[in-house]
Amino acid sequence: MLKNLKRRAVLKIIAPVVVVLTGISISWAIVVHKPQPKSELLNDEAPLAQVVQVEPQTVKLNIRSHGVVTARTEIDLVPEVAGQVVELHPSLVAGGFFNRGDVLIKIDPRSYDHAIAEAQARIAEAERQVMMEEAQAEQARNEWHSLGEGQPSALILREPQLAEARAKLKAAQADLANARLQRNRCEWRAPFAGRVRERHTGLGQYVQPGEKLARIYAIDVAQVRLPLATDQFTYLDLLLDQGNSKAETGPKVILSTQFAGALQRWEGHIVRAEGALDEETGLLHAVAEVNNPYTVKAGQAPLMPGLFVNAEIVGRDQSDVFVLPPGAVNPSHEVLWVDGEDRLHIRHVDILRSEPDRVLIKGGLNPGDRVVVSGIQVPVQGMKLRTQIVPLGLAAENARRDTSMPQPAL
Repeated sequence: MLKNLKRRAVLKIIAPVVVVLTGISISWAIVVHKPQPKSELLNDEAPLAQVVQVEPQTVKLNIRSHGVVTARTEIDLVPEVAGQVVELHPSLVAGGFFNRGDVLIKIDPRSYDHAIAEAQARIAEAERQVMMEEAQAEQARNEWHSLGEGQPSALILREPQLAEARAKLKAAQADLANARLQRNRCEWRAPFAGRVRERHTGLGQYVQPGEKLARIYAIDVAQVRLPLATDQFTYLDLLLDQGNSKAETGPKVILSTQFAGALQRWEGHIVRAEGALDEETGLLHAVAEVNNPYTVKAGQAPLMPGLFVNAEIVGRDQSDVFVLPPGAVNPSHEVLWVDGEDRLHIRHVDILRSEPDRVLIKGGLNPGDRVVVSGIQVPVQGMKLRTQIVPLGLAAENARRDTSMPQPAL
């Protein structure tokens, strides 16, 4: 029993020592046998940058805008006489087409035919009265020459009576002309070839003068008001103080929109600029016209009023312009330029105009300069580069695909 107690006391002293020694042994083994890091050689190779070699070009400074198509001529169909509608043109419905001279609405003409007959009767009576007064005036003149002495008065010669009869005849003739005019107004004829926008009357309805019966528009010319900033007119061959006598003489404009599941395009011309700036936006509207918008090619939709269209106006030619993709120029108007020793430099340029797919530079570059378009995340003045020249078209395509391409940052 005493031996067991001594043995337990010895174990209590030895066990902690053994645990401590075991931990030290394990730690030493880990330190001794840990994997050694492989030494890596630093890569001193210069970064690769894609560059474009710029050359001056002559470019068209086109202007982009948008607007809503309207008809150049649009009117309300309004009668000038009262009566019952007795006839309607078959195409007098929303969307219907008609030709110039077609009778669109006919009003009951019987009352106006009666007025013509009455006017003709008054003319016959007035003509008879004139003939009687002329005969009596001739008789009075002969009698005075035979029996009278001195100068006869106008009353004796029946001149006032004859003038009155002739005036009544002219009034009757004017009444007949007015009656015939009112009769003609019973038939409302189209002043142009066009289309019906909306109709507000029906067969048998009694209408009054001035009442709006329908709204129609001509299909010979469609027009679009295009808002432009005043400085954009610098790029257009358009005089602001006068319009064009012929639509074909103004700048060409291409209108486009998605319609019937396809991109539709129409060609027109700018014919004039409006006479005042918009008070709210400060923009000046140019008016584009498209002739025969309903005479289109196969597969092309007509240019109907109400369509929202995008417009690209062909501008003037500008020479000695350098073209760069958008990602090559930062917001501070700076580019990364590579010198003959493949050293990087930051250069300020003068921008003529920025467009969605290109930047036009008018100063700050020379023919043959190499400009970085991609590959440099953090540019450092004077850093050594490896360059790869890419075509400008490919660089622009890459810029369109990668809208997140980093701009040159300082």
